[in-house]
Amino acid sequence: MNAGDVEKLRKALAAEHAALFAYGLLGARTSGSLRDRMSAAFDAHRARRDQLRGFITTRGGRPIEPDASYALPFFPSNATLAAKLAAHLESGVTAAYLELAAAQDVSLRRYAALAMQEAVTRAYSFRPAQPSAFPGMPTAVPSPTPTPSG
Repeated sequence: MNAGDVEKLRKALAAEHAALFAYGLLGARTSGSLRDRMSAAFDAHRARRDQLRGFITTRGGRPIEPDASYALPFFPSNATLAAKLAAHLESGVTAAYLELAAAQDVSLRRYAALAMQEAVTRAYSFRPAQPSAFPGMPTAVPSPTPTPSG
């Protein structure tokens, strides 16, 4: 058992517990396709939670239990805020898995990388506009159309 890896797994598990709490709240306050995406995210986080619990117990650790309640950065009073909160949640989950990506166990690093990829993809799916293909790169200015001279 590597105590450092188990602690990283526990932090990722804590992030999954918080995400499940928030998605439960968000699912109850949304409808239509947004609710479907919230439900899919809830299911994905529940599966990751269960996997993490297994990883921890297999390594001789004790999984942490969820808190009764979690503080949210803001209350999602409409669909726009619900989507914004979901994107924020996924960023937090990504950060927790980023730490797990530094685990000594190669299989845990791979697991963390895949979990981060999924969380980032979900985060972008909740944003109203997709980011540019190359974030941070200046937008190209179209070159002037040549005019015939003569």
